[in-house]
Amino acid sequence: MIKYTLKCDNGHAFESWFQSAVAFDKLAGAGHIGCEQCGSSAVSKAIMAPRVRPARSAASADTQGQPKDPGTSLALNAPQSEAEAALAKMRQHVEENSDYVGANFTKEAREMHLGDAPERSIYGSANAEEAKALIEDGVPVVPLPFMPKAKTN
Repeated sequence: MIKYTLKCDNGHAFESWFQSAVAFDKLAGAGHIGCEQCGSSAVSKAIMAPRVRPARSAASADTQGQPKDPGTSLALNAPQSEAEAALAKMRQHVEENSDYVGANFTKEAREMHLGDAPERSIYGSANAEEAKALIEDGVPVVPLPFMPKAKTN
């Protein structure tokens, strides 16, 4: 596995894991890699520094006798523009006010539309064919301008 820092044509930077450099090239060439913020498929590798860990003996010698700074806090991927801040706010609203149903989105949405399940706000994933079928059947769905965060145990 290899982790790349990627950048879309709109300047958004994000990270993703790939099986190999060849796998990245194939996926990128086919347009199957999309920016997690704007959905653009014009994605390329960004300049990145390799992670190099010092030897255990050197790392422990450097930190011996030095107290850790408990007041340091960092933020990763903080919004850098008004559009990114708006997307972050939208993501937070969706996650706080909707149920994540993951790959069961199509089934759940159809059951609610047919009256077989109580109506509620849901979000999840569907492939292009499933989304098209829902729309053709009159199920009111909208694409999200961001990828849902993976829910894991």
